[in-house]
Amino acid sequence: MDDNQPGQADPVTGLPGPGSGRIAGDRTAGGAWMPPGSFASSGRGPKLFTGGGRRATAVSTISTLLVLAALAAIFLLAPGSKQVRHTFFDPQDMWQSFIGNPRKGYYSVGAAIWLNIRMFLAAEILILILALLLALVRQSASPALFPLRVLAMIYVDFFRGVPLLLVIYAVGFGLPALRLTFVSTQPLAVYGVVALVLSYSAYVSEVYRAGLNSVHQSQVSAARSLGLSQLTALCYVILPQAVRNIVPPLLNDFISLQKDTALVGVLGAIEANQAAQIYASTTFNYSSFTVAAILFLILTIPLARFTDRLIARDRRRRLAGATR
Repeated sequence: MDDNQPGQADPVTGLPGPGSGRIAGDRTAGGAWMPPGSFASSGRGPKLFTGGGRRATAVSTISTLLVLAALAAIFLLAPGSKQVRHTFFDPQDMWQSFIGNPRKGYYSVGAAIWLNIRMFLAAEILILILALLLALVRQSASPALFPLRVLAMIYVDFFRGVPLLLVIYAVGFGLPALRLTFVSTQPLAVYGVVALVLSYSAYVSEVYRAGLNSVHQSQVSAARSLGLSQLTALCYVILPQAVRNIVPPLLNDFISLQKDTALVGVLGAIEANQAAQIYASTTFNYSSFTVAAILFLILTIPLARFTDRLIARDRRRRLAGATR
């Protein structure tokens, strides 16, 4: 029996007792040992605006301003700076391309971006469904599904190897040429969505497979030992863990998908990039492309920052689990 009370020195070694926290460290509310001097053991967080924190913030701010000032100086002092500003950043042309003017033969880039958004949302839902089916088929070990596994493997290899632009051309010009009643009479944007789904589902299916393989086999064995069928274990044990692991890479793929909707304009669909191109060919000014780029940035940057937050939260969760 240990006669030392928490916080008292050991009579033999003279070192602080287990509860002193001076050398042995402190324990958090959950009982996890924390090294002495750590933020968690001291109950204090990092002080951003004290001492070294203020110095680091000042240095980073000054260095950022210097870099931006240098880039601005290079751009403004370049011999062709005035021509570039007029060609790509003319305020009047940017506004005219944003609102559009059908009488003069060009469309509104601001209105055309909604077609990109609709294509993105429709393609995203279909990609999630088709990619999951492909991943489940490829993960299946049933002999009866061997032909489907081969077809799924060929599908993934083919559409991962063919450039998306070529897929859009093949679908957009090939399906109407079939002259089928339902297939050949769809709007151009529908063919673009089909091409996006075919190409991206091949990539996303591999993301799904990585998530399924990240679930430890012991989880599956435990679920089966409780009497769950293979399908029930998949729905309630495997997929929830797999999806949690693949949310960040899935969102990265969907950021790329949002941008790639601009490629559908090669079929003639009036989306933001196509509307900008029509304006540029009409006025010989490329400020419309700057407007389209800004609109795409408004759509993609929030999703990119949300993805970063998810990645950081997942990292903190994993580190917290590793110290328990």
